[in-house]
Amino acid sequence: MADKQARMLDYLVGSPAWVTAGELAHELGVTPRSVRSYVTNVKAASHPLAVIESGPFGYRLNRTAYATFVQEPTAETADSPQNRVYQLVRRLIDGTASDDPAGLDLYALAADLFVSDSTIEADLVRLRALLPGSGLEVTRTGSVIGLRGSEADRRRLLGRMFRDESKRGFLELAAISREFDSDQLGAFKTDLLAALDASGYFVNEFGTDGVLLHLAIAVDRVRKRAPAPPALSRSPYSGPPPADLLPELASTLADLIRTHFDLVLEPAELDYLAVLLRTRVLAPGHDLPARAAASAFARPDDLRVVRRIVARASAEYLVDLTDEDFIARLTLHVRNLIDRAGQSSFSRNPLARSMKTSYPMTYELAVYIASELQRHEQIVINDDEIAYIAMHVGAHLEQQQQEFREQRVRTVLVCPNYYDLQSVLRERIEGALGADLDVVEVITRADLDWARLDVDLVLTTIEPPRPVDGALVIHPFLTEVDVSNIRQFVSRVRRAGRRAAIKDELLRFFDEELFFRNFYPGDAAAMIRALGERMRERGIITQAYVDGALDRERMSSTAFTDNLAVPHAMEMTARQTSIAIVLNDLPMDWGENRVTVVAMIAFSAAGRASFQAVFDQFVEVFADRADVHRLVQRSGDFANFIDELVHLMDQ
Repeated sequence: MADKQARMLDYLVGSPAWVTAGELAHELGVTPRSVRSYVTNVKAASHPLAVIESGPFGYRLNRTAYATFVQEPTAETADSPQNRVYQLVRRLIDGTASDDPAGLDLYALAADLFVSDSTIEADLVRLRALLPGSGLEVTRTGSVIGLRGSEADRRRLLGRMFRDESKRGFLELAAISREFDSDQLGAFKTDLLAALDASGYFVNEFGTDGVLLHLAIAVDRVRKRAPAPPALSRSPYSGPPPADLLPELASTLADLIRTHFDLVLEPAELDYLAVLLRTRVLAPGHDLPARAAASAFARPDDLRVVRRIVARASAEYLVDLTDEDFIARLTLHVRNLIDRAGQSSFSRNPLARSMKTSYPMTYELAVYIASELQRHEQIVINDDEIAYIAMHVGAHLEQQQQEFREQRVRTVLVCPNYYDLQSVLRERIEGALGADLDVVEVITRADLDWARLDVDLVLTTIEPPRPVDGALVIHPFLTEVDVSNIRQFVSRVRRAGRRAAIKDELLRFFDEELFFRNFYPGDAAAMIRALGERMRERGIITQAYVDGALDRERMSSTAFTDNLAVPHAMEMTARQTSIAIVLNDLPMDWGENRVTVVAMIAFSAAGRASFQAVFDQFVEVFADRADVHRLVQRSGDFANFIDELVHLMDQ
């Protein structure tokens, strides 16, 4: 499927309502006519499934049909260039040995795949483009084509190509079983997880199916009599682990593989699978206190490094990450991360994008920790691995919730006196919503002075004689609908309170001289340099801050939503806190996203305390596509922008 058609589907997946052709054209950087063409192509490819619905309000996704469409290959997807290249790789790997110069006849292959000779030639060009850095090479003698390279490299290519088809989410266990004819894989996984749990391991479910993909490939290759590659037995450990768990894991795998697949794998195969399991899926010490597990299974140097990095992160972002249990668990994860990075064998994380979008401050802390690890260990850490660190950080901060929990909303209950009805209603409300509400008063008179009520929320069983801000009418016998309505109201109150608390401060950071409309200096790096130069000219930052912002961008894209990029440096070295903002009518590429708003934020050390509130709320304000589109369209100049931003934050 064409890239822009895939992006169109991604956009519709994230849009619960109807989307106009104009909005899609704006997002994709094409004309509405092109959008209509993409929709027609998708409808044809997905027939008889109605994946995209058309109507007077535009287009929307039929989510049930789409789920079927992405799980079941159609005639079009089966004949797509990507799928043909994958099938070509399968044929070349199955039909040639790493030490065998013989190959496959191109013309016979074309006939077997029911395509033309020229199609196979084009697919060979695409295949060669995938191979740099893989250790593999396409060979050709006349019409005979082959694949030169080791068995280990062949398996890695198979795994990489299969994963690329699933890059937007979890690897589908059913899809792995289907592709590699491994019906026993589900039962194998069940027994493996039971064995690991019994041995006292924490299990990362997100990494499990990736290891099962390697197992399925190994079983498939062994059944086809491919020899075990010696290179597979190479351990990614930089030295012997403090407690060598690999023999035990290899033995467990051998028993389960013999039971479920009736195969005996060679030691090299088992060692490699044990290493993958150890570094991608497991953390030992499920049945041990965190510090005892770290002492037993992590190196003392690891603990010292993580403790130092966490202390710096705590000081830089004014959060408390110094709990020793948290440090111990994070250290166990970091050791696996370092081992994976040493082999460029990263663990996919399907929650990476949602972590960045929904918890920007937590993700930012993870980026800081990852950057320090990257610098210390001389490794590369990608977005998936950063998201795993963010999950550790987020879980720890969630455990501190009693310290950071938002204040309960001060509430008055108005319920005219009738026997003990008001007491029963209060008990029901506090039982269902006690974590969110603080009922400070119960008024049982109908002739109350509504104007004197000075609280965030008034829950009342009688209709006020005139509109009252913050009043919500509920039933005298609390219903599930009432509970839902109250929760939504509380959420709005808290959101408004957070925005009100930072609005005045946030507005102080904008400067008309740092406001730009339809500014397109080039790619993301060019935009950072251009905005950085404007801020440097005004004495706000130095070139070191610009360089730091570029380094931060290289770590992980600062496109936190589909609309907004927030480039910044990780160290708060600006002379004053300031925001340079760009509003563009047409989106620009920013990492894997396309954004219409770019806000380069320079934070000073004096602004450290406000960083978390400003950063989180700034991303939240710009999270809604419709709000951002309206803001961009109505902000013809700086004064209009401020007016629209205030309106957006107040609504």
